[in-house]
Amino acid sequence: MNEDNGSNWLDQVKWDKDGLIPAIAQDENSGRVLCLAWMNREALALTVSEQRAVYWSSSRRKLWRKGEESGHIQLLREIRIDCDQDVVLLSVDQEKDIACHTGRHSCFYLKLENQTWQAVDPVLKDPALIYKK
Repeated sequence: MNEDNGSNWLDQVKWDKDGLIPAIAQDENSGRVLCLAWMNREALALTVSEQRAVYWSSSRRKLWRKGEESGHIQLLREIRIDCDQDVVLLSVDQEKDIACHTGRHSCFYLKLENQTWQAVDPVLKDPALIYKK
């Protein structure tokens, strides 16, 4: 899957109207879903060529290499696309065990309990210590 050898695999992706595809990152060891982000064509190609997660940040309007500020890099182990070819699944090695900007292992740390969203996963590292600006 190298873009230099032809972009056929990228042409098979069903991009949305904004040229994006949702990308789910899953911990290769536990199988836990870490985060959902978006990729454009360049981000997906870079993810494959660099073997690390590269996303498109719609808020920043630029490419975002996961962990570029925090050091919590997602190393790519396997990439799959669903049957409709409109969602990408990344199996990753989550460096330093933190995927969420809140300092948790997963962005999916809120659980619905008694009609209220409750934080059920611990903060592994204070975000103020991760993102020093």
